[in-house]
Amino acid sequence: MNTGARPLATPQGETSLLPADRLSALAAAAASDLVARRRDFHRWPELSFNEIRTSGIVAEELAALGLEVTTGIARTGVVGLLRGGRPGPTILVRADMDALPVQERNTHEWISQVPGVMHACGHDAHASILLGVARLLADIRADLPGNVKFIFQPAEEDEGGAALMIEAGCLADPPVAAALGFHVWAELPVGIVGVRTGPITASADEVVVTVEGKGGHGADPHLSVDAMVVAAHILTGVQTVVSRQINPLEPVVVSFGKIESGHGHNIIAHDAVLSGTVRTSSEALRREMPGRIQRLCEGIAAAYGATCRVDYRHQYPITVNDAGMAEVVRAAAAEILGASQVVEADPTMGSEDIAYFFQEVPGCYFFLGAANEARGIDKPHHHPQFDIDEDCLPIGLQVLARSVLLYLESRAPSQA
Repeated sequence: MNTGARPLATPQGETSLLPADRLSALAAAAASDLVARRRDFHRWPELSFNEIRTSGIVAEELAALGLEVTTGIARTGVVGLLRGGRPGPTILVRADMDALPVQERNTHEWISQVPGVMHACGHDAHASILLGVARLLADIRADLPGNVKFIFQPAEEDEGGAALMIEAGCLADPPVAAALGFHVWAELPVGIVGVRTGPITASADEVVVTVEGKGGHGADPHLSVDAMVVAAHILTGVQTVVSRQINPLEPVVVSFGKIESGHGHNIIAHDAVLSGTVRTSSEALRREMPGRIQRLCEGIAAAYGATCRVDYRHQYPITVNDAGMAEVVRAAAAEILGASQVVEADPTMGSEDIAYFFQEVPGCYFFLGAANEARGIDKPHHHPQFDIDEDCLPIGLQVLARSVLLYLESRAPSQA
């Protein structure tokens, strides 16, 4: 059960391991390696559950650092356990590894070499940063008051590799007490970190509506029940669930992205299938949405003499940041960048399967600014010209490392 993290016990700026100036120097020295690794991952992207090359590199580098490495978790996931030399809790830090089925349209020299596959969301940066954090913390393991589990997760973009890694036992032996995650963020400029307490990403559920009508000849519509017309009314009608049934101050999105119907220009369709996504930031509203949508779809279909079936599948839950863990990240980021560079992150209706980890342990998921409009790095995630300002890499390294240290040191057993 997520019981929440205790407030920080260590005053900001007083961590004994890796003071801010030392951490900054180490991050600067590691910058070129971070960039090189990120570009290598970018050149050779791999889709969900096919991160074979990526996970192989990750496992090899973690093993070279002397971590306890487990591979093949949730098919291609990797866990590296760094055991500290002093007693303390275990914190999990997670990066995703998978790419997207997108044909890259950038022109820089490290563009994807895999046709139709691209790191269009920044997971190449995530894996590179987390490897850098592992390397940095491994150097001080003897003084580390606790353990760090480095989770390199497959399939964030597709089937929810986080849930499968949890099922495989990645939160046990030793048991994880807290978790951290992050995302390079195209909506924030490089040098800014966004943090918030409470919901930060929405749930993502799938809805499929199958309409059954009565097919016929296009010249005799009165003898048929046009499933395509019924589907069109359902498509527009479902939007009134959002606009007329839900409190307008309550974030919710219903979007249909796919319609399949018809076989010829003069044939009235017998059936139609609509596929869409439903997203909310409220667990109570999430539970209500299937019934609301089903009632409306069935009513519209019946009004036109058709029938319909609504299949609703719950997918990623809402990502909820624990207050104590958000405080840890805020303090760490302020120490690295200055308080003015740490902003209240706007919640997004995008989804993230790190939510599964946060259902088990208190955690914080934060946004690492990666945009640079002056350099033309301003395309949104999943765009074929998505890119990041690589200056964000050493920043992410520092914020993550400092967050881990603040958490462990503030919760280490007192030295009586």
